[in-house]
Amino acid sequence: MTQSEMIHEINRLKKEKNAVILAHYYQSPIIQDLADFVGDSYQLSKEASKTDADMIVFCGVHFMAETAKILAPEKTVLLPAKDAGCPMADTITYTDLKQYKEKNPDRKIVCYVNSTAEVKALSDVCVTSSNAEKIIRHFEGEKLMYVPDKNLGTYLADRHQLDLDVWPGFCCIHNNLTVEQVQTMKAKYPDYEFIVHPEAQLDVVNMADYVGSTKGLLEYVKSSSSKGFIVGTEEGILHQMKKQTTGKDIVVLTEKLLCKSMKKTELKTLYEALRDDKHQIEVDQTIAVQARKALDLMLELSETS
Repeated sequence: MTQSEMIHEINRLKKEKNAVILAHYYQSPIIQDLADFVGDSYQLSKEASKTDADMIVFCGVHFMAETAKILAPEKTVLLPAKDAGCPMADTITYTDLKQYKEKNPDRKIVCYVNSTAEVKALSDVCVTSSNAEKIIRHFEGEKLMYVPDKNLGTYLADRHQLDLDVWPGFCCIHNNLTVEQVQTMKAKYPDYEFIVHPEAQLDVVNMADYVGSTKGLLEYVKSSSSKGFIVGTEEGILHQMKKQTTGKDIVVLTEKLLCKSMKKTELKTLYEALRDDKHQIEVDQTIAVQARKALDLMLELSETS
């Protein structure tokens, strides 16, 4: 089957099965262009919670599809790349967090959405990089633990002087960015703005002209008067930045900014998943009910002023 034939079949099957294709910004361009909705974790969570489709085909990684199933339990949720995991999510387990809570019962657990359903189920509220700063302000003055990303947690604590423990997890893509890389690229492109995701380490984040979620970085490039940008996040977002802007030069901080897990979704795996209802996501009902409380609170607080 040719690429064009496969695309035709994907679109036909999508209509036949009343399916919606959701894709993260870090997916490959061809997958982004096929999707009904492209967004970051927060946008995709909202879309999953309100869609009237019977089936959600989630082009992302496991925790994202799992979150969609929790928010839309009556839907069939497929993950085309069945082994697309998240190394950051793997840095903390249900047992790890349970033991921490037993030793620190006075701390509320703020859980990055990049985590398993079991970890969400033990948490008080979930956040994404889009809404973490807004939501964390609702808990100022309280003792908190942020899991599992040490870098975003440290960034929030630094900005708001929080009593915040951080779990030692991280995204290897963002955590590996260095001050030296930024200095090298700024020397090469002195008039370009450096924009970065807050999953990077604080010394790198502090060099940025703008810090934001994947969606935030996209919107900043669209609205900024600058004509050049050095982007410190996974290279998949450059596809949307270039599609949605004209006359701007956009370069990635380093060629190593590529998430192998996100790129596991291919045209063939998307087609086969939709054709055969392959790789359905299921979440234990007890875990799902508890995890949904933290996700619902996230969605609620995200909409409040």
